[in-house]
Amino acid sequence: MPLIKFVEADGKETEAEVSVGGTVMQAAIDVGVAGIIAECGGSCACGTCHCYIDAPWREKLTPARDNEVGMLEFVIDPATESRLSCQLTVDESMDGMIVRVPDTQT
Repeated sequence: MPLIKFVEADGKETEAEVSVGGTVMQAAIDVGVAGIIAECGGSCACGTCHCYIDAPWREKLTPARDNEVGMLEFVIDPATESRLSCQLTVDESMDGMIVRVPDTQT
């Protein structure tokens, strides 16, 4: 199982072994990452699972689809590294990935 590191806004780090096929959002919820709220339950309808993906990992991810790109326009402090964790399906290439929670999600 891939190991993903979550870094909360206050710097707290939490690692999670995540099943292939699950989402980064669900992994964050399962290990209690503060700031990944996921109010819509993963429907790509709220932006409360907004996260930042470190540069080396962005190229390995499936590009954001139109619905995710549209939702990211409404998050606070969108950036090049912004993604919605509900739209990131875990695969083996994500082993070691770092996911950061924006300060605005606390």
